[in-house]
Amino acid sequence: MFMGQYNQKVDTKGRAIVPAKFREGLGEQFVITKGLDKCIFAFPLSKWEVIAEKLDSLSMTDKKVRRFIRFFLAGAATLETDKQGRVLIPQGLREYASLDKDVIWIGTGSRLEIWNPDKLNEYTEFDEDEMDEVADYMTELGISI
Repeated sequence: MFMGQYNQKVDTKGRAIVPAKFREGLGEQFVITKGLDKCIFAFPLSKWEVIAEKLDSLSMTDKKVRRFIRFFLAGAATLETDKQGRVLIPQGLREYASLDKDVIWIGTGSRLEIWNPDKLNEYTEFDEDEMDEVADYMTELGISI
């Protein structure tokens, strides 16, 4: 399970260091793609294969399915870490997620998310009432803490 949050830099070539705490779980090769909320999702190959099989089983006659598959798969890339633990994030994905100099890698269970720090702040700022609503919704889904 991926947990935690790590700040990293993107160099002028578009490379970022994969946080050491995440490298073992990701493996030497992993897949990144457009995520929801304008971030990048990163998956270990084993998890990616499960997702790809599920997507492949969906009906191509469903317009929403086609649209999601285009969104999710078109920009996907398999990455491999170099000896310094860096990966080259493709330019199209960097542009999609507005990644420039600073990035934040966050663990979200079975995947990682790579964020522009300002955009992550926008999505994680909740007032108390909003968080109460989210907590109630999670309880409805069967998750109570």
